[in-house]
Amino acid sequence: MRLLLIEEDARRCAHIRERLLSWRPHAEMVVHRPVSQGGLAREFLAQGFDAVLLADEWPGGRGLTWARELSGRAGFAPIVLLCPNNDASVAREAGAIGAYTVSTADLDREAFAHVLAAAERRQSHARAIWRTSRAGRETQRFGDAFIRGYRCIRRLSGGATSDLFVAESERLGALVALKVARDRQDEQQSVDAFRRFLQEYEIAQRIANPAVVRLHDLGVSDEHAWLVMEYFALGDLRRRMRSTLSPRQALRFAVAIAEALAAVHAAGVLHRDLKPGNVMLREDGSIALIDFGLSKDAALALDVTDTGMIFGTPHYMSPEQGHAEALDARSDLYSLGVILFEMLSGHKPYRAENPMAIVYKHRKEPLPQLPAQFAAVQPVLERLMAKLPQERFDDASQARAALAETLSGWLAHGQEP
Repeated sequence: MRLLLIEEDARRCAHIRERLLSWRPHAEMVVHRPVSQGGLAREFLAQGFDAVLLADEWPGGRGLTWARELSGRAGFAPIVLLCPNNDASVAREAGAIGAYTVSTADLDREAFAHVLAAAERRQSHARAIWRTSRAGRETQRFGDAFIRGYRCIRRLSGGATSDLFVAESERLGALVALKVARDRQDEQQSVDAFRRFLQEYEIAQRIANPAVVRLHDLGVSDEHAWLVMEYFALGDLRRRMRSTLSPRQALRFAVAIAEALAAVHAAGVLHRDLKPGNVMLREDGSIALIDFGLSKDAALALDVTDTGMIFGTPHYMSPEQGHAEALDARSDLYSLGVILFEMLSGHKPYRAENPMAIVYKHRKEPLPQLPAQFAAVQPVLERLMAKLPQERFDDASQARAALAETLSGWLAHGQEP
């Protein structure tokens, strides 16, 4: 049995967990705290749970209010509302929307186990119908790939070789990002995009650091491969940059990215495609790097780009990467410098009408100058974006320390309210 409990009271959570395990020793209970974690994502149906338990109330909310909204989501898991003192009116309203009720006084009695067993049977029957129905099969289709155990919610983006979807995982009981790659190659290209896709999984799994996207699953069929990844409801840094971004926030993001690069480089990996779209934001304020399909992995001796070919995003590529020269970790630091400049100035450092002109400017044009109010940041920017690798910071840890010191100085001098 797998339950989702929506409750703020830690003691109540511990009590319910204890009662559940005394009845089902191998049961699992996931706690969602509505005050600190907010509401459940609107697309979430809790299909990976046998039941969803709702506390009667918490600061600023009531279980019955949530039950009304959640029960209106077609296919949502059975709801069990915890009622205080056998409140008949609450029980009647819960019954009218199809929810079970349990008195908080009955948590130590058999009535609690009976209600959970009934909810479990209902959910088991609903899952069996969903898996075999035409509608259920269609919701497990991602483009032309059929992937069991995942409900397709919507397509986020697509490209020549892969598509990205938001899905709900029955096994995880959570929303995930599901990336599907097609095993097809353009005869004019020598890059094995399908192999790059599989390398992405291998690298991210081996690094296993919070600074890198969490990967949950990998699947391969005759014509497709798919990655099941952590879903970021807040989106990426590019999206965040479209709204107001204060200098303090920009510097904090730069510090976090440098720290993430230090972890990636320590694992023997060069990212090689660092840009705002590959920096994802978590709801707890942390960041995670994604998209290691173009990475160089020294530990695995993998480099799936051919010698002399240029891959990456021209606006963020170091001069040496833009000219297909040998790279080391300092190339990623240059990309970080470009991101920092863009966060503070509101535009990219070098702009032109075509990619090759941008590549040329990265090597030949003078170092970009930040607006005057950011003069304190200019020295660290110039170290990050130095034309020659040997003139940049030695590594990401050194860059992080310099960025953190700049941020501390910025705040100490009251340069931002």
